[in-house]
Amino acid sequence: MPRLLIAPDAFKGTLSAREVAGAIARGVRGAGGVAEECPVADGGEGTIDVLLATLGGERRLARCHDPLEREIDACWVWIERSRTALLEMASASGLALVDPSERDAERATSVGTGELLVAARDAGAREAILAIGGTATSDGGRGAVAAIERSGGPGGMRIVLACDVHIPFEDAAVVFGPQKGASPQAVGRLTTALVELAADLPRDPRGLAMTGAGGGLAGTLWARYGAELREGASFVLDALGFAERLRGADAVVVGEGCLDGQTRQGKIAGEIARRAGAAAKPVHAIVGSVAGDAGRDWPELASVRVAGTAAELEAAGAELLDRIAR
Repeated sequence: MPRLLIAPDAFKGTLSAREVAGAIARGVRGAGGVAEECPVADGGEGTIDVLLATLGGERRLARCHDPLEREIDACWVWIERSRTALLEMASASGLALVDPSERDAERATSVGTGELLVAARDAGAREAILAIGGTATSDGGRGAVAAIERSGGPGGMRIVLACDVHIPFEDAAVVFGPQKGASPQAVGRLTTALVELAADLPRDPRGLAMTGAGGGLAGTLWARYGAELREGASFVLDALGFAERLRGADAVVVGEGCLDGQTRQGKIAGEIARRAGAAAKPVHAIVGSVAGDAGRDWPELASVRVAGTAAELEAAGAELLDRIAR
């Protein structure tokens, strides 16, 4: 029987990456196949959970403020042996923390993410790995920097940013502002504010890939504190030892909530498919839905199945194994 590497992202709003991987794997094993579960993330919500399973660590809570400055407890992870903090912007400044009726990209602040970084610094972190994605903010990191500076700066802590998008700083509001509640007029004002901020920073982040991640937070942390910009998908796959896992597989299964035109452009399913293609391993997709012709426009995929619930995912796993094993 073939050995399948099951490497899905979360189906946002419904199932975590771990739940998706587990359901597909049950179907494969129930049909007599071999499945290795490798849930993944690209820097957005759920990245900490994926990394924690491989890197280990202790979950902690930090008192901070959400995008509308309400007090919340945000989860982060402390890895004692390397004195590393794993942080997720979505846990403090995430879009999921704001009800759709409350979304206001001009009001939303990244202050909570700055407070998370301060908590990591105060714990003695040598390195803070911040997953940037799923944010409600477009403030260019102003709120985060204000919180960091009020507390005395980052000290000697190195900051690594796992970015889920490739856009440059100046495009942050144009590309993602509307989904955060920004009208066309608000997008214009936010973009003007980003351009003005860029001119005042020690280094200009405009035109540099990934600096627009997190509503521009990535660019400001890069410019002020020398934060390292990393592509979230590649960072996570390397941390999970994906290359070694891929060598032992006969085929790979990717998955996400919606297969669309962006899947090949920076999303982790696209990066997995690229790596699998280079290793001559077939790639199959099991997704919650397909937008337009996205599946047909991606000829590198050996097959595409739609499954939205745990039961459907399990059935899809069994069906896929049957097809491969014929």
